[in-house]
Amino acid sequence: MTLIDSRPGIKAAYQALAEETGTFIDADLAITRLGPPLEQELAHWFPDDQIQPVGDRYRALYPTHAIAPTPALPGAREAIAAVRGYGTGPEADGAGAGAGSGRVGAARGRAIVVTAKHEPNAKLHLAHLGIEPDAVIGWLWAEAKAEALREYGASVYVGDHVGDVRGARAAGALAVAVATGPCDADELRAAGADVVLADLTEFPDWWRTYVSELA
Repeated sequence: MTLIDSRPGIKAAYQALAEETGTFIDADLAITRLGPPLEQELAHWFPDDQIQPVGDRYRALYPTHAIAPTPALPGAREAIAAVRGYGTGPEADGAGAGAGSGRVGAARGRAIVVTAKHEPNAKLHLAHLGIEPDAVIGWLWAEAKAEALREYGASVYVGDHVGDVRGARAAGALAVAVATGPCDADELRAAGADVVLADLTEFPDWWRTYVSELA
């Protein structure tokens, strides 16, 4: 999720899963590959017939082990506030965990989170950190994120992975990327990002410029 640094929590959850199952999982390696659905990572450590039940167990362990250690990324709250604070015309469904989006044409800005993460766990993260988007939509990865972006009429989507860029482009949204995840700025540009920011602290200034040009 673009709004949080989920690496410490995910590492702890993988370590708990490894201890419980007796299966070696290189948690330090796993957290360098965040973004795609959990099942893709579990396939490195478990046979195919175990991936679904092990994934279910991981998600059950997750609230106990992963929520408390996970901080918000710098600029996350300010990015949400910038979008929701825009109330003179355009509506923007803003950044999140791997994704955020925007739309023109409502009374005020709205912020939604679109993520590949298990939706209940994504909501737990945001509630724990006091981050309050207008909606959270989980279980969507890469081009599948376009389903939610189109449903909410999004025209700007913020993410930290090339899969997020693909989702934005599939939805016809402006792809704004932040280089705080597993993909560096060059990878994000090569994937087709329209805008690349170093991190979310740069987002409010970019957003103000963007909406001023829409006026």
